[in-house]
Amino acid sequence: MEKYGVNELRRKYLEFFESKGHLAMKSFSLVPHNDNSLLLINAGMAPLKPYFTGQEIPPRRRVTTCQKCVRTGDIENVGKTARHLTFFEMLGNFSFGDYFKHEALAWSWEFLTKTLGMDPDRLYPSIYGEDDEAYDIWTKEIGVPGEKITRFYRDENGECDNFWEHGAGPCGPCSEIYYDRGEKYGCGKPDCKVGCECDRFMEIWNNVFTQFDGDGKGNYTELEHKNIDTGMGLERLAVVVQDVDSVYDIDTMKAIRDKICSLAGVAYQDDEAKDVSIRLITDHIRSSTFMISDGIMPNNEGRGYVLRRLIRRAVRHGRKLGIKKSFMAELAQTVIAESKDGYKELEEKKDFIVQVLSQEESKFDKTIDQGLSILYQMQEELAKEGKKELSGENAFKLYDTYGFPLDLTIEILEEKGDTVDKEGFEKAMQEQKAKARGARKTTNYMGAEETVYQQIDPAITSKFVGYDRLTHDSKISVLTTEDEVVSALTDGQTGTIIVDETPFYGTMGGQQGDIGTIEEGDNVFEVKDTIHLQGGRIGHVGKVVSGMFKVSDVVTLKVDSMNRLSTGKNHSATHLLQKALRNVVGSHVEQKGSYVDAKRLRFDFSHFSAMTEEEIAKVEKIVNEEIAKDLKVVTEEMTIDEAKKTGAMALFGEKYGDKVRVVKMGDFSVELCGGTHVASTGSISYFKIISESGVAAGVRRIEALTGEGLMQHYAQVEKNLDDAAKAAKTEPEKLVKKILSLQDELKAAQSENEKLKAKLANEAVGDVDSQIQEVNGVKVLAMQVPDVDMNGLRNLGDQMKEKLGEGVVVLASDKDGKVSLLAMATDEAMKKGAHAGNLIKAIASIVGGGGGGRPNMAQAGGKNAAAIPDAIKEVAKVLEGQLS
Repeated sequence: MEKYGVNELRRKYLEFFESKGHLAMKSFSLVPHNDNSLLLINAGMAPLKPYFTGQEIPPRRRVTTCQKCVRTGDIENVGKTARHLTFFEMLGNFSFGDYFKHEALAWSWEFLTKTLGMDPDRLYPSIYGEDDEAYDIWTKEIGVPGEKITRFYRDENGECDNFWEHGAGPCGPCSEIYYDRGEKYGCGKPDCKVGCECDRFMEIWNNVFTQFDGDGKGNYTELEHKNIDTGMGLERLAVVVQDVDSVYDIDTMKAIRDKICSLAGVAYQDDEAKDVSIRLITDHIRSSTFMISDGIMPNNEGRGYVLRRLIRRAVRHGRKLGIKKSFMAELAQTVIAESKDGYKELEEKKDFIVQVLSQEESKFDKTIDQGLSILYQMQEELAKEGKKELSGENAFKLYDTYGFPLDLTIEILEEKGDTVDKEGFEKAMQEQKAKARGARKTTNYMGAEETVYQQIDPAITSKFVGYDRLTHDSKISVLTTEDEVVSALTDGQTGTIIVDETPFYGTMGGQQGDIGTIEEGDNVFEVKDTIHLQGGRIGHVGKVVSGMFKVSDVVTLKVDSMNRLSTGKNHSATHLLQKALRNVVGSHVEQKGSYVDAKRLRFDFSHFSAMTEEEIAKVEKIVNEEIAKDLKVVTEEMTIDEAKKTGAMALFGEKYGDKVRVVKMGDFSVELCGGTHVASTGSISYFKIISESGVAAGVRRIEALTGEGLMQHYAQVEKNLDDAAKAAKTEPEKLVKKILSLQDELKAAQSENEKLKAKLANEAVGDVDSQIQEVNGVKVLAMQVPDVDMNGLRNLGDQMKEKLGEGVVVLASDKDGKVSLLAMATDEAMKKGAHAGNLIKAIASIVGGGGGGRPNMAQAGGKNAAAIPDAIKEVAKVLEGQLS
């Protein structure tokens, strides 16, 4: 068997399956696309899931790939063994409802024995125990002796390595191919065979036959369209073909391993402890290089944290080997040289990869030495105290102050058999976050809340070039996420892009920033806002819709032209509005603030009273007249002194340098302004004031609409009018007449209602004469009336007083859970000492309320209706005290 290199093996595999009608597809990115179930692509079939599920139609029913993969589940074992890797390449051939077992097994045997020239006697297939179909294909069609085939059955838990399933859904048996590497890799046991844990029999091929739909409970239904999912680790295959001890000895990885040994001045396999570090760095630099090439950036979350963790573990083990200088970027160049044949993007993004690794290693270098020193001191203290567990507080101190990830602290401690209080670490983490939230308002930079933008090199600036263009090419100078300056932004990330020159207007002077896109080939960044930053920089805030953006990329910036035009209409209208206000309201008008975007405009101005309807109409009329004149809007740069001589008005909040921009609209308006405008006032089309209100002492606010915004407003008003007309069962043009008619009907109904309520109240009173009492020579009528409001009680009280002639009337009622009390006294009763206000005050407390009033009439309310009878009984007693 010829000892092919890794790159040659990859090429041979893809070419072999191309010859069998497969489409050879380029490896997908390590970043999953539209798949939230994965942090990173971890298998050859993972990016092809939409084809297997039927969500997408594959480009061909036969596909072959060599897929980049990263798995971090066994990261703690990487380096400690010669097997484990985080990054690997997976060869695969896939059938989406096309060929099945016969072809898949035959082709796997053909590739291994014919194309690669492996000795058939050293190949041992395995099958799922109950898959007699696969057994027959191996024995009867391919000619493998039955005694060489191993059947794997389900264990007591119902699980089997040779039956692929994950919960409910498509599943099926597997057939693997093992290679006998010889006794020197075996365990020496007489029963050593396929399935043994030693390194003699190495699995190199796995055919997955997706032929069932399982319900997750052991019940399976045959699929109409069966699929093939083949997985074969390229590195494992290379171990067999090159006849080396482990994946760390194959050609591409040995080159990296040898480079590490050269940098560290050590030899491989002289010291096992050093070998662990050599293997770990070899693996981690591969993973890091490939991850960065796919746009993953080191940070503290998600896949970015995985990358940062890998880089820092590698750097730390480099220090253990004695490498003093930065080395990751140099190693990456070896990775690129070894793998660029299969992955052109490595060479294309070499400078970028080197830059990211150099920056990340530099960041870690600033803290690692001090952090390690502190950690070793902590370990010494643990030893003195006879303890084996580092406190969560100390672990968090290492993380927060020295940038040590918790897993790195755990790894270092494990080397001496120590552990970490993980719960204590999490508690300290939460406490720190709570403190950060509480201190956020006081943590500031030059009087303002500190942001990621303060981390930008002060020498970097931006230039606005968008007065006369909406598209412009420029180079990216800075990229940031919400909390970190980065070298790249990738698919789905939000952040800020800063370029040397931009046509995007940043929010300033009340005008909202532009929106649009930043593009570079198929890479698209949606700009949702444009802001001015400290130091003359303009930030484009948004999200990467597709692809990746890197520092130094030359990109095309495209401003949303309709948004810019609509904003310009509203901005130009504010200039016309200010001049019209000065003409109508007075020359004391000055701008006190404004807000302008594509939908509306808001203008605050100095004035000390509400504008009248006539003034508003007159201002509106003047602005529309100047729009109709289609005045040319001319801008000119001049000195501030020259601008003042023209009579230009200065806008509120603007700071002006020696050179200023003057905006003229015919002879009507002249103002200093740095914003964007229409070419002529006719573009504004029309102007309408929607509201006028006060916002502060001596400051009024006008809100208005122009152009499309006004048309949308009128469309909504028209809809509301139509809806109102339908509700009134008439037509819009007859709505006013209908409303007046309904008002007349309502008044008549209310009048009739009052009469009915009075009649009902009188009927409820019943026999009044029998309820009249006499207290010290004064007639008293005190009674409860059901379900009458206060207005009804007053009307009824007048009637009862008239019927009584002279005396005191007290009425009480319970309506909708509320108690109403009323007291009235005639002139003669008052002469004898009766006082309605004091009387009502005395009895209101009985029903849980209060009230009062004049001597002749008073009223009160309460909450306790059940106590009304007690209040009525109390009337005579209170009145007796008044009359005596």
